Amino acid sequence: MLVANRLILIGAVVLAVSACGSRQKLTAVEGAQPAPKAYGATGVPVPEDLLEASTQARPERNVELRRRSEARSDDPFDLSPE
Repeated sequence: MLVANRLILIGAVVLAVSACGSRQKLTAVEGAQPAPKAYGATGVPVPEDLLEASTQARPERNVELRRRSEARSDDPFDLSPE
């Protein structure tokens, strides 16, 4: 009886999880208005523009790996508390 309950529960969970995703392309609802343009914008952005990350959102990193310890340079903003 316990094994049958577990199998039913596992089957229900698998069925519920498999129904969560959809593989079809998203489309706009018929008759729906697109989002209005933002205040100060020159035009309404297309989806391709919205998917591109801006430079501010994804800046380029300059990562230089340290091979050995180096002395820190003087930091003028490293002030002692008063």
